[in-house]
Amino acid sequence: MNMKLLRSLQIFVEVAESGSMSIAARNLHMTVSAISQQLRKLEQDIGLSLFNRNTRNLSLTEAGRIYYDTSKKMLDTAVEAQERIETLQDAPSGKVNIIAPEGFGGGLLSQPLRKLSEDFPKIDISLTLTDRPTDIIVSGADLLLGFTPVSDTNFSSLELATWRRILCVSADHPLAKSHLESPAILHEYSYMSHRHIEEYVMKHDKFDKVPLTSSRIELDSMQTLIQLTRDGLGYAVLPEPEVRHLLSEGSMKQLFADWSLPDYTVYAVTPKRELVPAKISAAITCLQDWFSEI
Repeated sequence: MNMKLLRSLQIFVEVAESGSMSIAARNLHMTVSAISQQLRKLEQDIGLSLFNRNTRNLSLTEAGRIYYDTSKKMLDTAVEAQERIETLQDAPSGKVNIIAPEGFGGGLLSQPLRKLSEDFPKIDISLTLTDRPTDIIVSGADLLLGFTPVSDTNFSSLELATWRRILCVSADHPLAKSHLESPAILHEYSYMSHRHIEEYVMKHDKFDKVPLTSSRIELDSMQTLIQLTRDGLGYAVLPEPEVRHLLSEGSMKQLFADWSLPDYTVYAVTPKRELVPAKISAAITCLQDWFSEI
């Protein structure tokens, strides 16, 4: 397919779906004038108006709706063709768009991404870190790392690893220096929790369950939760792999190690395809190999 035409179709579809040239320009990293110029040329080539224009937004004309449906099919075909071509290449190539929990930015991804970069020099990586719920289709990601499998038949969920959660506090916090007989003492101190994670229940073979509720500090960033715990603002439930180095160096301490908290599983979620691009398979393999060793 002519690459200039393909680019024009991508711009047209982005404007049609967003209903705004300014939004499309931001999403495509272009100027509004460049978007407008591309649309005018496309309409001149076709000989018909594709959009109804007013001061607030754009809407598709009847011709625009027909052209949109056709353009989507052509773009999907082009993507499928590229994916098939990539599988025939000696080495995977192209950009892999990955979305991962923010806490993974503390170092969990360093080794697998280094291996991916070194083993496959033709692969580029775009990494977005967020703890907010993310729609993988809307985001345009190739691979989403999350803590729950997706039941939708349009997606594939692969289990990468299962890790422990532990109760932690700064080594300088009074709790770290106290004689702790029961989790009941925790209510005297500030509990910090992650907004997007369920309430926890501590369990022990010999004692009644102890729920962790009524957090004094609530936030939506795991990295910040780890830092606030390290800074001594209170105690928190943290992912063991993400704080292992802090425990080893002695700046953080685990509380009630003989009590257990729910484990968590990391999944790799991808849009379901008849043919998985080689670059995505390579990324998943690197993640799976490293996470299984943690």
